[in-house]
Amino acid sequence: MSYKSILVETKNRVGVITINRPKAMNALNGQVMSEMVAALQAFDADDAIGAMVLTGNERAFAAGADIKEMSGKSASDMFKGSFVDAWDDIRKIKKPIIAAVSGWALGGGSELAMLCDMIVASETAKFGQPEINLGIIPGAGGTQRLTRAVGKAIAMEMVLNDRKLSAEEALAYGLVNRVVPAERYLDEAISLAQAIAERAPVAAQIGKEAVNQAFETSLTEGVYVERRLFNFLFATEDQSEGMAAFIEKRKANWQGR
Repeated sequence: MSYKSILVETKNRVGVITINRPKAMNALNGQVMSEMVAALQAFDADDAIGAMVLTGNERAFAAGADIKEMSGKSASDMFKGSFVDAWDDIRKIKKPIIAAVSGWALGGGSELAMLCDMIVASETAKFGQPEINLGIIPGAGGTQRLTRAVGKAIAMEMVLNDRKLSAEEALAYGLVNRVVPAERYLDEAISLAQAIAERAPVAAQIGKEAVNQAFETSLTEGVYVERRLFNFLFATEDQSEGMAAFIEKRKANWQGR
């Protein structure tokens, strides 16, 4: 499939998707989101891919939603439209997704990064939810995922007063996994994705599902889900192979089933 607003490539078992609207600071419009969902779904269905990296460029991961596209819409237009629905489609991707963030990650860009399972940030990365300046609030999970990541006080300041977090602040608050020099942030994200892609494929996807449950259920319900998923993995060939390889002191040969 050909794309107009993103670039897609594979590096070993990693699928890499690059938002490619540099003149618009990688602003997220409907075309970008629909193409991104299509590319992620294609990688998700490809047994040769074990993990994905989503990135922009050194200047901007994504500087928010495309305001020109949104400005004339009414409340009913937004309710009936499918733009924000793309975030729900991305949430349903089973394989791990790592955001490689450099420069600005604002508004929808910040929400998109948080929707990924991990974030590798360059030293120049800045995260923010400046929607208050437009007379609105985050609408693609920003108030919810941000609060769970950094806590109520910092989230309030970011949402209500346009506070930006530097890469080091984001690391300190637990929003990102690591911070690296700008010239290495994408390579670092791909390296992390490749390491995950070499793990047991079914277990990696199930592990992602189990961790995400911690944000959506009580502790009792989450532990119940975890136990059910744990037991399920004993029906997979990879479980048998992994334990046999451990006992026999050799590298496991994962089959993804």
